[in-house]
Amino acid sequence: MAGVDTGRIERAVHEILLAIGEDPARPGLERTPQRVAEAYADFFGGLHVDPLSHLADSVPIGATDAGVPATSDAVVLRDLAFRSVCEHHLLPFVGTAHVAYLPGDRVVGLGRIPAVIETLAARPQLQERLAEEIADTLQTGLDPKGVLVVLDAQHRCVTTRGSRQERSSTITIASRGALAEPAARSEIIALIGASERD
Repeated sequence: MAGVDTGRIERAVHEILLAIGEDPARPGLERTPQRVAEAYADFFGGLHVDPLSHLADSVPIGATDAGVPATSDAVVLRDLAFRSVCEHHLLPFVGTAHVAYLPGDRVVGLGRIPAVIETLAARPQLQERLAEEIADTLQTGLDPKGVLVVLDAQHRCVTTRGSRQERSSTITIASRGALAEPAARSEIIALIGASERD
């Protein structure tokens, strides 16, 4: 798959500057099209990466001395920073992800889950869809007994335009398997919430 076409972005940004009545050649703006193109290559680089590739090196959970599979009740990662770009206005939204899964017979290195989030966030996104895509990727890649994803983010399209609700944030939740059950989900959400009290 082709990467981000930075030259085309530069030309488009040049046109945008002209369209708003600016002089793209004036000092301070002459490198703006290039800077925006570089930023967009970073913001949208996830379009060209398969998020499942981050889970390819999962490892089987070993057995105990008694021959019983050694499993963890839950793996919970809290306070994972992420940023994405809202597809409606191409403005950023930034926030915190909390992810939990109940391992089946495989686990993955803890650094792989933030990589999944980063890849999926580096696309034009909706927060609601991002939560679902993270949960689906973990479900497909690890085949866990359950998955829970909680995203809490501030949207620049809300904080800097329109109603300008500067302090508002949006929370979205996606759950799969055993963690879709209210009691199990509540227990994990309580663990996630404990990070706010620490």
